[in-house]
Amino acid sequence: QVRLVESGGGSVQAGGSLRLSCAASGNTYSSYCMGWFRQAPGKEREGVATITSGGMTTYKYSVKGRFSISQDNAKNTLALQMNSLKPEDTAMYYCVLEIDCKYCSGGYCSGATSYRGQGTQVTVSS
Repeated sequence: QVRLVESGGGSVQAGGSLRLSCAASGNTYSSYCMGWFRQAPGKEREGVATITSGGMTTYKYSVKGRFSISQDNAKNTLALQMNSLKPEDTAMYYCVLEIDCKYCSGGYCSGATSYRGQGTQVTVSS
């Protein structure tokens, strides 16, 4: 089993920055991909950014150049640095871990087994 706990959400004005963190505990895996997805009220879930166990990253087109995903394997943490935030970035953000990753592109990843955290709210006001 894996437990993922997100932190770092909050409310900012447009143009501001936030840094989300995800702390992972439990079983460890050598082949995986991790990422962030978000979901706004009344909208479908969308992938934002992914990173593989080898360090390769992908991003949703609309966040490229503004968001940066990174991982600290020694601390078992995942981070998402979000700069130049826009009101349309407002959503609940979730950390996800995909074991035996099959697909990773455009900020979305899919694997054989999936874990996700409880989410952290990001609100950007205009």
